Amino acid sequence: MTDRKLGAAIFGAGWVSTEHIRAYQQNPHCEVVAVGSRKRESAEAKAVEAGAPDATIYTDFGKLLADERVDVVSITTPSHLHCEEVIMAAEAGKHMSVEKAIGLDLDELRRMRDAVRKAKVKTVVSFVLRWNPSLLNTKALLDAGAIGDIFYGEGDYWHGVSDWYSGWPWAHTKEGGRSSFLFAGCHAVDAIRWFCGDIAEVCGFAGGWDKRYEYPATVVGAVRFTSGAVGKISSSVDIVSPYQFNIDLLGTEGTIRDNRLYSKKLMPGQTHFATIPTILPDSGDVEHHPFVGEIDHLIDCILNDRESYVNVEDAVKTHEACIAMDLSAEQGGQPVKLPLIAD
Repeated sequence: MTDRKLGAAIFGAGWVSTEHIRAYQQNPHCEVVAVGSRKRESAEAKAVEAGAPDATIYTDFGKLLADERVDVVSITTPSHLHCEEVIMAAEAGKHMSVEKAIGLDLDELRRMRDAVRKAKVKTVVSFVLRWNPSLLNTKALLDAGAIGDIFYGEGDYWHGVSDWYSGWPWAHTKEGGRSSFLFAGCHAVDAIRWFCGDIAEVCGFAGGWDKRYEYPATVVGAVRFTSGAVGKISSSVDIVSPYQFNIDLLGTEGTIRDNRLYSKKLMPGQTHFATIPTILPDSGDVEHHPFVGEIDHLIDCILNDRESYVNVEDAVKTHEACIAMDLSAEQGGQPVKLPLIAD
């Protein structure tokens, strides 16, 4: 460990960057030393908004990385820019948090994974719902054997995203957002992988009604896990509804449905689902998301030389599953087996 504070930087001045800055500010081992964006006025405004007016402003990512005060950087730019930025940060020896999607095709994922492996920097991919209290409860219950062995797992990311979203100009395009799963539904894929293990095979089907998207806005897939369990994962960014993030896990000793538990092991004689009072992932607003937990985890990994369980290496598997779902949907539901990237 080090006695000095780690210098944190943020590159990308969109909606989510505010929460990254605030999370670094709340960590006692960090100080925000730089804020960057392709537009200087955007970076300046973001620094002031997030309470870091003394941060150095950069419009060039390479120059930000060359700042010797910077130990860790959050990459919060649009998704189609992430690959080159992650590789640049790794080659500069900077630890990093990367917003999803980290990459939009298999070649990008492979290049990033290999660059991070070579540099041996610590990374966390911003699947921030891993620090949501309800999902943490679910993971703890699974680890305690509350529902036995999972034989079915289901996850849904349903969030109607339209032109109210600041990232809409890139997110609805194939170049920028690429697909419903890569733009948003990867959160559901990541959560189900966390609970059920790696995915071995998918069959996807595409639909949706909002033709402003350059890709199908709603995609659903049947999945088979390496454990032998089966399930379903869906992503809809054109749903006409409040935000929904659904988790259903069926086990040999019970069932978990979001924050509801039925467990023969923990509660013999139980007749109905027990509801656990907790904070659910029931909002798409980034202010609702637990970025403090994510950044605290990253800083702990850096200071104690530990690998994160949600690093680039792990996130590649989530993104592979998303891409496999899209490939299957393009082929009319033909099965696609994983992995798609050689080790």
